[in-house]
Amino acid sequence: MLYYIFRWLDQFGISGTHLWGYISFRSILAMILALIISAWFGERFIKYLKKKQITEVQRDAEIDPFGVKKVGVPSMGGIIIIIALLIPVVLLGRLRNIYLLLMIVTTIWLGFLGGMDDFIKIFRHDKEGLKGKYKIIGQVTIGLIVGIVLWASPDVKANMNLEVANKNGQEVVIKHEAKAEKTLKTTIPFVKSHNLDYSELVGFLGKYKTAGGWILFVLMTIFVVTAVSNGANLNDGMDGMCAGNSAIIGVVLGILAYVSSHIQYAAYLNIMYIPGSEELVVFFMAFIGALIGFLWYNAYPAQVFMGDTGSLTIGGIIAVGAIIIHKELMLPILCGVFFVESLSVIVQVWYYKLGKRKGVKQRIFKRTPIHDNFRTQDNQLDPECKYLLKKPHSAVHESKITLRFIIVTIILAAMTIITLKIR
Repeated sequence: MLYYIFRWLDQFGISGTHLWGYISFRSILAMILALIISAWFGERFIKYLKKKQITEVQRDAEIDPFGVKKVGVPSMGGIIIIIALLIPVVLLGRLRNIYLLLMIVTTIWLGFLGGMDDFIKIFRHDKEGLKGKYKIIGQVTIGLIVGIVLWASPDVKANMNLEVANKNGQEVVIKHEAKAEKTLKTTIPFVKSHNLDYSELVGFLGKYKTAGGWILFVLMTIFVVTAVSNGANLNDGMDGMCAGNSAIIGVVLGILAYVSSHIQYAAYLNIMYIPGSEELVVFFMAFIGALIGFLWYNAYPAQVFMGDTGSLTIGGIIAVGAIIIHKELMLPILCGVFFVESLSVIVQVWYYKLGKRKGVKQRIFKRTPIHDNFRTQDNQLDPECKYLLKKPHSAVHESKITLRFIIVTIILAAMTIITLKIR
């Protein structure tokens, strides 16, 4: 909104209005504004939540023995993140940009879905919240919408990176195709050309392989959105953990969006050039600012929890942002913590059911998601159950677990960037 106003004023030669044409200026301003809104609005919103008793009403002492002290802490704090994110984006972003519109729609959609879950938990006193199948339907639907829009929109294009030998043939120079076109290619690490073509995976379809490739892309989009959204949701189990990890992931996605929108940097990294993706830098800088401001209140001991309103939205934002810039195959590295959290739950359930069929009560970890394993003491375990992994035997304080998970995410973030130069 402000972008268009100041760009219009720029034609009259008014001093300073030209700055609004720089993505760096708008991005930094978005982060600062989001941080201020999150901190200022957060304090007042927390007081409102306490006044209306929109708080944690119950905690399972068997899973989280220290969590019973958190009963009465306001929940649905994800609203703080969403508002602090959207206001700067609407004010400072180019709202005609298809990528920015998709990010805004994703934020609102999953914010509403998570809000419904929190509403049921708090106001209907149902700790299960929204039924799992409805959550999945909501996640699949937004994944389907994003996938189809990216398929059908004429504004979604990229200039593919090409390796061209110089005149003496001794050096390879990275250039980009002159014309931006729709593409089914995506960036894949550790491969020389850095590209994987979805249509080549369905080459057996012959002349229909392009259509088959787009269908595969839409299915991949649905899977990635659902998986990352649920991974972030599972990671939101300790004070400051999900917000801290997600802020770091947001930094990397902001960097990747910036280099993808800059033809020289894209050539240096041998990745495709995506015109228009610079608006995602504004979005992710606001995302980072909103999360840092939220951490002011969510760090241990938390004064507010984000709830599913925040965690489902955060995961969806990360997934859709990565898909737009063709970096979804790098998410298993970048979002490694989310991946391990989800995987721990899956293998725990599988191993338990396997033992149940044999009449044996067994588990791999003491608790899942995996972060719960580290805060569970041996005296809390079921004596009739066999545990494959019992370490650590004593509980680790949640603030230390959170910090260690954040350190791991920092390492994974660095690895994600480095992979672009390893081929």
